[in-house]
Amino acid sequence: METGSSSNPVDKSGTQRERAKTNTNLGSMLPKIEPFVARTDHNPRELRSWAKRTGFISTFSSETTTSNSGKFDSSTGFDLEKGVHHHKNGGSSPKIEIDPVLGRTRTARGSEIEADSGSASRTGNGLRNGNDRSLGLRDENKRRRIGDESVLGVKGEERKFGLDGNGNVNGNGNRNGSVNGTGNEVPAAIPALEPKKEEENALTDTGFEIYQDGDDSASGGWHRRSGMKFGLRDNPGFVPLMYYGLQHYLSLAGSLIFIPLIIVPAMGGTDKDTATVISTMLLISGITTILHSYFGTRLPLVQGSSFIYLAPALVIMNAREYRNLSENKFRHIMRELQGAIIVGSIFQVILGFTGLMSLLLRLINPVVVAPTVAAVGLAFFSYGFPQAGSCVEISIPLILLVLVFSLYLRGLSIFGHRLFRVYAVPLSVMIIWTYAFFLTAGGAYNYKGCSPDIPSSNILVDACRRHAYTMQHCRTDVSNALRTSAWVRIPYPLQWGIPIFHLRTSLIMIIVSLVASVDSVGTYHSTSFLVNSKPPTPGIVSRGIALEGFCSLLAGLWGSGTGSTTLTENVHTINITKVASRRAVVLGAVFLILFSFVGKVGAILASIPLALAASVLCFMWGLIVALGLSTLQYSQTASFRNIAIVGVSLFLGLSIPAYFQQYQPESSLILPSYFVPFAAASNGPVHTSSKQFDFAINALMSLNMVVTFLIAFVLDNTVPGTRQERGVYIWSHPEDLVTDPSLHADYSLPQKVSRFFCWSRCSHT
Repeated sequence: METGSSSNPVDKSGTQRERAKTNTNLGSMLPKIEPFVARTDHNPRELRSWAKRTGFISTFSSETTTSNSGKFDSSTGFDLEKGVHHHKNGGSSPKIEIDPVLGRTRTARGSEIEADSGSASRTGNGLRNGNDRSLGLRDENKRRRIGDESVLGVKGEERKFGLDGNGNVNGNGNRNGSVNGTGNEVPAAIPALEPKKEEENALTDTGFEIYQDGDDSASGGWHRRSGMKFGLRDNPGFVPLMYYGLQHYLSLAGSLIFIPLIIVPAMGGTDKDTATVISTMLLISGITTILHSYFGTRLPLVQGSSFIYLAPALVIMNAREYRNLSENKFRHIMRELQGAIIVGSIFQVILGFTGLMSLLLRLINPVVVAPTVAAVGLAFFSYGFPQAGSCVEISIPLILLVLVFSLYLRGLSIFGHRLFRVYAVPLSVMIIWTYAFFLTAGGAYNYKGCSPDIPSSNILVDACRRHAYTMQHCRTDVSNALRTSAWVRIPYPLQWGIPIFHLRTSLIMIIVSLVASVDSVGTYHSTSFLVNSKPPTPGIVSRGIALEGFCSLLAGLWGSGTGSTTLTENVHTINITKVASRRAVVLGAVFLILFSFVGKVGAILASIPLALAASVLCFMWGLIVALGLSTLQYSQTASFRNIAIVGVSLFLGLSIPAYFQQYQPESSLILPSYFVPFAAASNGPVHTSSKQFDFAINALMSLNMVVTFLIAFVLDNTVPGTRQERGVYIWSHPEDLVTDPSLHADYSLPQKVSRFFCWSRCSHT
């Protein structure tokens, strides 16, 4: 990489000698920093080597170096615990402050360098006091703004910088480098040239960010790069809102509609039941998203049936007493799930409204959230491809197509829209679904003397019995939901009957709701920075968790099969759509409610072949794993402490449930192989005098996310570590809601609601 020289000969004039003598003490403690001079054809990743030499902090998680002693860099001697740079010669040095956003270091706000009296009045040498915190590496009148155009460029302004023979920076201010005590000049930092348009995406994907420390009265010093097309409170108009709202939900289609395709057939439901559950999920997702947008955290987060509740639902429905049910099996299991979800949701409401969540926030950090969320996706590795592998001619092309659209073609723009990046999942599903239709119509799944309409248990011919599984999972004409469903059907509460309450299933859902709350905390924190806002206060987080509990209560009453929570995939969706408008999410939720009233919509979605749905879920579960591990960017990932905690938590989170799942003396002959790991609750190794307690403990210990969460929670809060090493979440203070208008506008309740609560409090006093 081409760089400028960090050491230039000093002019022999008397002025320069006098300046060198004056700065002897000052220059002895400054590191030799060479400026970065960009090339037009440079690779953005080559910036890493320059960053290591100069101390530049990027969002590369691997850039963060640490040791067990809490030192940030052994070469510079930055002590993050004391915030002081201890120089070997004992000289005074700039203080170090921890960035409240990511826990990284930045220079302190006051006077970093106490210059000699003779040098204090000098200007132009890049060494300033007061609010200029960058030791001459920044022009105090020009702040580099990072936007959609470039990470290292300036929008609408082209600035050229160069070095003359004396190391002077020729630009908008003709600043000279400062002379240190050794007679060498430390030139001021040179802003890089604006990269080419094709390099812009590479820089953005790489993750470089430059944090400016200037005070901003509007944001309180939390000004961050935001590449959003529309911010949290923006209103681009009805037509754009409609487009972006539908776009938001289409990108989340895999999370919203594919859970019923798994649980309803496993519960013994018909195709019509699958269509009804899908319509119910669309209704609940729309209602709960609107509630959360107005009364929760007010972040642009879609609520829906999360995969967190899928594993415990599979455990409950595969209990021993439900395996031999033949009559009304679906309704009985659904009512059991409804009762468990209602109890778990009440616990979540209590957790939020009593303030216990605010206390729990002190113990929830990225090192806990990351392995817990990752374990949610890893829990289904035994279901994913074994189910999709029944039709490799459909599943493999679908997985490859999703990867090509979302990775290889993500930068391709068509009429200004990156369709492949935003609509990777729905486009792939439509293409492969059409391909599967032609395979079915062409007779690829026709077997002589065999009918796909006959259940496999009633097939007498051995040859047809072998092909029954393939026909049920691959053909596009197997489902009769489109023929039997009504055009208009409104889901209503208790549509499956009165919920059934049991202690064993209630205990399971209580713990699962706690895990769902931990997942939501990580999503709140990540989304707040993604939409260029301050993090919410602990009270706002508690309010959001309480409302999620209320939304799960609605899901339990309506009978969607799983609880409602903030979808982890929201972070990915906002990042790829670049739309964070709260109004767009609300308008999209309104359309979701309208679609739920049309029975044929749910019927069409219910006719998706199971192999195709399983293939999409393979990508979705892998994405959840990646999103969970990406939370570690807020901590020091190079720390052995964090590496050990995350690694041990994930390994034991997979290994301990495997021990409980091996106790399957009877179920292996009754259940499909991909459901055997979820049947450990009835046959686990825990045996006490209470069968209800045995079932609950065996079930919880067979859930990967629960075991991972417990291990990571205990280790992270007992193993010694600094706050910046752990990446402790920094939440806003309650008084900031009064002093900061932007924070108040982002998170405060609507005015009419606030007036109502104020009137209620005043009337009772």
